[in-house]
Amino acid sequence: MTDTIMRSNTEVVLIGAGIMSATLGVMLKELQPDLKIEIYERLDVAAAESSDAWNNAGTGHSAFCELNYTPQKEDGSVETKKAVAIAESFEISRQFWSYLVEQSKLPAPENFIKGIPHVSFVWGQENVAFLKTRFEALTKHPLFQEMVFSKDFEVLAKWMPLVMKGRDIVEPVAATSMPIGTDVNFGALTRSMFDYLSKLDGVTMHFHHEVKKLKQLEDKTWRVKVKDLATGKKSKIDTKFLFIGAGGGSLPLLEKADVPEGKGYGGFPVSGQWLKCTNPEVIAQHAAKVYGKASVGAPPMSVPHVDTRVIDGEKQLLFGPFAGFSTRFLKNGSYTDLPLSIQFDNIIPMLSAGIKNIPLTKYLIQQVRQSQDDRIDALREYLPTAKAEDWVLERAGQRVQVIKNDEKKGGVLEFGTEVITTHDGTMAVLLGASPGASTAVSIMLSLIDKCFHEQAKTIEWQSKFKEMIPSFGQTLNDKPELLHTVRDRTAKVLGL
Repeated sequence: MTDTIMRSNTEVVLIGAGIMSATLGVMLKELQPDLKIEIYERLDVAAAESSDAWNNAGTGHSAFCELNYTPQKEDGSVETKKAVAIAESFEISRQFWSYLVEQSKLPAPENFIKGIPHVSFVWGQENVAFLKTRFEALTKHPLFQEMVFSKDFEVLAKWMPLVMKGRDIVEPVAATSMPIGTDVNFGALTRSMFDYLSKLDGVTMHFHHEVKKLKQLEDKTWRVKVKDLATGKKSKIDTKFLFIGAGGGSLPLLEKADVPEGKGYGGFPVSGQWLKCTNPEVIAQHAAKVYGKASVGAPPMSVPHVDTRVIDGEKQLLFGPFAGFSTRFLKNGSYTDLPLSIQFDNIIPMLSAGIKNIPLTKYLIQQVRQSQDDRIDALREYLPTAKAEDWVLERAGQRVQVIKNDEKKGGVLEFGTEVITTHDGTMAVLLGASPGASTAVSIMLSLIDKCFHEQAKTIEWQSKFKEMIPSFGQTLNDKPELLHTVRDRTAKVLGL
């Protein structure tokens, strides 16, 4: 079969139809409306992997309640840097979504975002002391000033009746609540963004298409070899800029690109499962995202939470996630993903990271061996009156944690999102997991600055950035009045 070569007018290729590609695609078309973009997705719908509401570990990550973003230091104080950065990033996302809603480029906001309190809940004297320290540290920052702390059992029972029902009243408990928290359905948001994007001139979406090969040509353009999985037809597309935002599938594609910047990277897959409530009466009694403290050795995406989500217009209640191990890099991936990703340049970092992360290995083994009774026992730590017959086990998404080669430390397991760009700015790859989706807009702004640096400096692009994100170029946490104005405006536009 002969390959057809289409290379003339394609300026941007986006691989993977998730929240990252959607955000970058929409942003680039706002900045340069005549840009030609081709989008390739292996599955038959957008946002079916990590962006989907059932697969995403956290929906509305803004570091209000996730305790893993505020680790305790050896001296007992709490590190707030990461939480502040994530909260700041989430405000940037809210501004961009508000802009798209105001321009009628996104549908009614209730389709993808709802207001819901974000609560951190702990028990035991030591954990109560930690939460108080965290509260005092965070509320020094304007981004967190609405946070409320309480050790009062009755107050906590009002915030989360289901969590406090049947609990020992003598046990020390504490919680913080952020009433301005949100629940975001990133699957619905992503699909809406692609619906808008695909109607624009110069944008073509290709579902059921798998990228087989990537090669940089002498003129610095990228040749992308693609197979149509429905017809078997192969094609080659040449592009000036290539973005790989394929979730767990990004690492194998980075290896195919064979660029110096991608050497030494490995990936460690962690699968997830939820307990999903099937009893509408129980679901109706809970209206919050309640996050606890992760057990020792647990990866960050496994912080237990009792999570209210609105999915396809229906209120849902989840508990988890429970971690597992699978050699797949995607929920719809192959069991050979992990073994095939091991190469000469990353085997040492991967072995090194494995040796250094024995607690994580033990944790995953323990999680894999859990029975349904064990999972219900874990649930009852948060919902003491939970009945086993009201909960079923659901498979969540795959996470591929980045393993990075560090000259001093060897292989380092990174719990976050990593963007790799080539020195010439012609390719960018997104690896990693949480906080991911919530910070997509900030990640893409940074990527555009690196890969479209000259255009990004122009008056036209700078003014467009400010139109899309009114706080662009400023730090909201340093400007309480601006933060207040921005939050009020986005809350109004997004119907929060």
